[in-house]
Amino acid sequence: MSSDDPTAAAAAAAVSQQEQQPKKKNHNKYRRDKPWDNEDIDHWKIDEWNPESGDGLPGGQLLEESSFATLFPKYREKYLREVWPVVTRALDKHKVGCELNLIEGSMTVMTTRKTSDPYIILKARDLIKLLARSIPVAQALKILNDDVNCDIIKIGGLVRNKDRFVKRRQRLIGPDGATLKALELLTGCYVLVQGNTVSVMGTHKGIKEARRVVLDCMKNIHPVYNIKRLMIMKELAKDPKLANEDWSRFLPTFKKKNVQRRKPHQVQVEAEKVEKASGTDTATDAAAGKKKKKVYTPFPPAQQPSKVDMQLDSGEYFLNERARKAKKLAEKKEMAAVKSKERREARDREFEAPPPSRSKADGKSKKDSAKNDGVDRKESVALLDVEGLKTKFAKVDKRKETGGADASDFVSGGVSSSRTKKQRRA
Repeated sequence: MSSDDPTAAAAAAAVSQQEQQPKKKNHNKYRRDKPWDNEDIDHWKIDEWNPESGDGLPGGQLLEESSFATLFPKYREKYLREVWPVVTRALDKHKVGCELNLIEGSMTVMTTRKTSDPYIILKARDLIKLLARSIPVAQALKILNDDVNCDIIKIGGLVRNKDRFVKRRQRLIGPDGATLKALELLTGCYVLVQGNTVSVMGTHKGIKEARRVVLDCMKNIHPVYNIKRLMIMKELAKDPKLANEDWSRFLPTFKKKNVQRRKPHQVQVEAEKVEKASGTDTATDAAAGKKKKKVYTPFPPAQQPSKVDMQLDSGEYFLNERARKAKKLAEKKEMAAVKSKERREARDREFEAPPPSRSKADGKSKKDSAKNDGVDRKESVALLDVEGLKTKFAKVDKRKETGGADASDFVSGGVSSSRTKKQRRA
């Protein structure tokens, strides 16, 4: 008995412990096999609505009429008038009515009694939205297919500065539309940038990627980075081994860097001019972009006087409105009088004669210079005449010996004789 007592106690303790532990639920207890549900079935596939194959509404028709309307800009009116018969024929096939109101500038689609597809009215609503956003009618009519969806991304309010918004929108389009074309090829969507919106048509997955690229571009993230990521993802999707793996190790991560930009050339040139003019070190510091260290003080700066305080100091606060206006008018008149006086003095300064002392000094200097020039000229003429006389006498001696005369003798003689006459008169 003594040997059986410990074993029985241990067994009883184990039973009590099992009873105290909560029992795990068996979730597969009531689960039955579903022969109509297997892995070969594509749950995301959208079957086409076909009334001939038995698709129809419970009552045979819709209980209430549904309608959607949208406005279009003035510049689309001419195009919509031309293509509206094509839109009408396309919607008649789906038993949907449409109306173009040129007076109000609106397009309306509505269901009819013959409409059997309950979702086609939403497709028709998307159609008129795309037509209003400048999408061609041939492309917009593809939205009536079940496998095509659309999204209109509003980008107008994402950037405050207009110039910055235009630059980022142009960055999304790229040179000759190259960036937009690459985005269309990678996402399999049709993308159109028009005004303050971006219209996208395609599959749900492609629209999601396109929306992400567009919004990132408006947040100053270049579309090239997202396009590179999409290209890598497209190549990874081709490998079946990586179907159930995490792709984050293959995708690039781009960090935002705040690079200090160089100052424009004109700013540097102006800073150099200021430095040469002043000759101080402040211009060099400004050109180099250095800031002087301020002396630290634990006390805050003195509070600037408010407008009311200034009026109290000048006594203007206690004046009534009429006296205040009269005072301002008097100050303006006083300032105008001072300025007009300065302008009058500047005009009169132009008609003032130059100071006499300077003119006399200039006249004396001119006379002295003229006298000196005359003396030099006389000396040079005298030297020239002596040489002319020598040559003249030499020619006369030759003429006596030979008994002939030359024309050059008369010319040179005439010049020399005239010079001697002038010398004698002097």
